Amino acid sequence: MPNASARLKHGRRTRRRRREDPARNELVSSSLESAQQCLFNQDYGTAFVHYLLVLNLAPMFKDFARESFRFTLFKWTEELDSVGRIQDLFDCYEQALELFPADEVILNSMGEHLFRMGFRDEAAGHFHKALKLRPDYPEARENFYRVANWLVERWHFLMLNDHGRNRKYQQAIQKAVQSGCNTVLDIGTGTGILGMCAKKAGAAEVYACELSKTMYELACEVVTANGMDGSIKILHMKSLEMEVPKDIPHRVSLVVTETVDAGLFGEGIIESLIHAWHHLLLPPQRGENEFQEPSATGRVIPAGATVFGMALESISAAGELRSPVSCSPEPDDSMEPYTTERLSRLPGGYKPLTEPFTALNIDFNNVQELEGLSSREVQQIRLPVTQEGELDALAVWFQLHLDEESSLSTGPQEDTCWEQAIYPVHSFVLKPQDELLVEVSCRDAFLRLCSVAVLRDGHEIRLDKRLDLQDSGNPIPNPNPNTEAELCSALACLQTDQNPTKDFCMLECSEMALLNNNDYHQSFCSALAKLFSQLKVKCQNKERGSGVQSGPTDSADSSDLLYVLDVSEGFSLLSLIAASNGHVKAYSSVEKTKQQEVLKRLARSNNVPEQHLEFWLNHTEDEQGMLKRPSREKLWSAIMLDCVETCGLIRQKLMEKASLARCLLEDGGQIFPAKIVVHGMLVESDTLLLESAVQGQEPTLGFNIAPFINQFTVPVHVFLDFSTLECRHLSDSVELFVLDLMDSTANYTNREVTVQATSAGRLTAIPFWYHIYLDQEISVSTLSQNSHWKQAAVVLQQPLEVRARDRVHLAVKLHKSAISISAHIQNTPGQMEQ
Repeated sequence: MPNASARLKHGRRTRRRRREDPARNELVSSSLESAQQCLFNQDYGTAFVHYLLVLNLAPMFKDFARESFRFTLFKWTEELDSVGRIQDLFDCYEQALELFPADEVILNSMGEHLFRMGFRDEAAGHFHKALKLRPDYPEARENFYRVANWLVERWHFLMLNDHGRNRKYQQAIQKAVQSGCNTVLDIGTGTGILGMCAKKAGAAEVYACELSKTMYELACEVVTANGMDGSIKILHMKSLEMEVPKDIPHRVSLVVTETVDAGLFGEGIIESLIHAWHHLLLPPQRGENEFQEPSATGRVIPAGATVFGMALESISAAGELRSPVSCSPEPDDSMEPYTTERLSRLPGGYKPLTEPFTALNIDFNNVQELEGLSSREVQQIRLPVTQEGELDALAVWFQLHLDEESSLSTGPQEDTCWEQAIYPVHSFVLKPQDELLVEVSCRDAFLRLCSVAVLRDGHEIRLDKRLDLQDSGNPIPNPNPNTEAELCSALACLQTDQNPTKDFCMLECSEMALLNNNDYHQSFCSALAKLFSQLKVKCQNKERGSGVQSGPTDSADSSDLLYVLDVSEGFSLLSLIAASNGHVKAYSSVEKTKQQEVLKRLARSNNVPEQHLEFWLNHTEDEQGMLKRPSREKLWSAIMLDCVETCGLIRQKLMEKASLARCLLEDGGQIFPAKIVVHGMLVESDTLLLESAVQGQEPTLGFNIAPFINQFTVPVHVFLDFSTLECRHLSDSVELFVLDLMDSTANYTNREVTVQATSAGRLTAIPFWYHIYLDQEISVSTLSQNSHWKQAAVVLQQPLEVRARDRVHLAVKLHKSAISISAHIQNTPGQMEQ
């Protein structure tokens, strides 16, 4: 058959044409028509089903129907979201991505839903895919930057830039491997650096585990790039879930880890090491007189730790270190008992009131000691007071013993990537010759320190029993001074209580910081009172003009009540402030039942009628929209928008919310705030560079890591505390941008700003913050000393050398809610990108 191959090729070229199916075509045509009719009738669920049918039966319509299908998908999933049908929502997105797997808009939108639901790893994957498909897609880029701040926390960069820490870990691992520890498990591997150190030192087998999907994938990339992908097995799981031989073939002789936080135990090192000793590690070395081969014994790096503490006073404004965390001796899994600060950067510094003391010693190579840690008796330590001062906090740091010879210190005087753990205490003025009684415990595997008493002249003054209302502040400016004490008592219930009652409510750190921002609440109180006064005068003038007599102004069911809507995220007192003005009905966005009960209790303390405070999110089935007013009510007199995130960024979709809010205001009504002015400054800060990316061209310990983790470098650094940032100011503060929430015609997207340098230096960043104008006269600053907000900063990829009096040109852009800034020196060619 000499011509068979030719016939075979011919058969491949001439594929049989598909037969037309009239019934199928009719179904596609009628379904497409039905989809369009359902869209017209706003029946998005049915329209979505019709589109699925059409596009599955007739893929040739994909380009034609893409925009309408997207619109239908987004409207239908909004409805599903509003009624809590989350699984159905994600099913719709999965069906959409089966049809359009390379649609960057659908990928980005699904990522946004995932992020709001708390699935940050999955959200990042969708944003990253969208960016790969369309690198200039600004929405996906902004979303990826926001997610990157969560997924790869900035301390990863700090640790990789901490050459001393890296070198000491490498030396300890090398010594252990060379002494016979040939099988190694790296718990919480991060970038994989410790596991690679073990392999480079000659370990025969190296395993690693990482819970974060993002960091797991990053470690796999790093290990592959360094030629070790065949010799290091990385598992995407918690070490607590690992088993022998299911996950690793046998027990290992060495565990390396750095799963410690500023409070030592906050990342679960105790639990993970107990599990490792029982299930993953060879038994520890026994006494010196008992024969045991080194290869048959297990050990841990770090070998142990010593924890130190000190009582101190913050030299800066009172309350600087009174952090909103739980310092109760009663364990509470919902909150760490400490916050963190870098004491060396505190504005004004700090004053030690006692000598440093040893709070705890722990041996990580002794499993019995690890298991007994949480059941240790509470240790009471007597600390002589060395100088007079106001007790603000107990500070804690530790020395991490890597082995018998090498250690790392996180002390306040050390030049490391570590901060110190800060335990807030009841404020009390200490005097020399006093003794401070401090209790140390490790219940629930957190290190807990609590100052319980002061010994003075033979008498014991209990600190854990006294109620210091100053700690709570007085965040609600109370128009009725006679209820001040009741209000403070109610607020005190928001703090941790030694004997929590059924009404006890635990707030998040950021929410407690908000409560203590007196300027913020006082400003809202003044601005609302002014607006209400203006609206009442306007109403009275209107009634006089029409000859209608107004009814009693204190009537609870009066038809001319003023209506206020607070759409703040999380816990907020603004609705209560509004309702406490009288003749106002306020709607709160607070969702949690316990927090609603707190607001109701505070309302009673302020004599606010119960019917004047409602929680509109309890009725989302009826509302179906963020800023929709309750049925049968008139337009809103005031709508309060939550404009700035605690991290220092403008809230997403703020301008869209403001646009909607303006349509819902009564004549003379007000959006709060009315305007936001962005301010910034030129600074030189090596710290910001170290926290933003792995610096330098040299490999880290000889490993190629920087190109991979630096993919998560973001142009805007968030959660920045400008008051403690190590930096040199290179200019005065300047106005960068204005957002007018009441007048959309006054807004713009780009602005050119020229800043004159006041000092010479390397321009590395432009920190920015906000002046939030509630009206033309009343404003609050996110940079103020008692602000609950942090700041943000645009970090330049390459520093820009400036001289004093140079004119630095800034191009400021706002896209959606993302601020970007590029900089160059005028009359100098080239532009330095952000």
